Amino acid sequence: MGTIIETKDIQKTYRMGLEEVKALKSVSITVNRGEYVAFMGPSGSGKSTLMNIIGCLDTPTAGTYILNQKDVSDMTENELAEIRNKEIGFVFQTFNLLPRATCLENVALPLIYAGFNKSDRQDKAFLALKSVGLEDRVSHKPNELSGGQRQRVAIARALVNDPSIILADEPTGNLDSKTSYDIMGLFHDLHQKGNTIIMVTHEDDIAHYAHRIVRLRDGLVESDTVNPNPNLGKPELAH
Repeated sequence: MGTIIETKDIQKTYRMGLEEVKALKSVSITVNRGEYVAFMGPSGSGKSTLMNIIGCLDTPTAGTYILNQKDVSDMTENELAEIRNKEIGFVFQTFNLLPRATCLENVALPLIYAGFNKSDRQDKAFLALKSVGLEDRVSHKPNELSGGQRQRVAIARALVNDPSIILADEPTGNLDSKTSYDIMGLFHDLHQKGNTIIMVTHEDDIAHYAHRIVRLRDGLVESDTVNPNPNLGKPELAH
């Protein structure tokens, strides 16, 4: 399988006035290609900070982060932006779609930065939308879609560049229960196709869709366990 993510003694300290806040004290984890991992923890545990570092949205104060055999710990902002575009597909709780753009245009956006021509962008964006069951919504704008459909557009956008990892930050946070199960069923299908997925959630039943659960507390890894019975997109299996 091979290692795709490796953090060694990652620390993150924020300065708030005269105070120092240690969001991450020392976190060392390894994620292999094709794994499906959930980060859990109470508010202030460090899970969002860790997600931001793994997603190259932030850099550690100390420690080393290796992504796909590249040391990204000390990269410049421009280098990090390139890594984000090529290596990482983001799915956010709030969807982060452009309201005036169609589904096709929203999904094609990362391909503009990656240098694809318009024809190739449209072809790849259509295929990504088709993979999440929205090929009949390509010309719709976000306000013409349900919450679940908007999240599917966001997932298609995350997939369009064939990223090394998909990072999902509270992907069901704005969805009702039934739609949440549908979206988690889609993540299950994506994982079955070989995608590496890392998800941040505070919901226990959502975390149990992952095959491995890493619990953080006070900036440290509290536990890192294999989930022997992952949910498979069926509500009745929820814990």
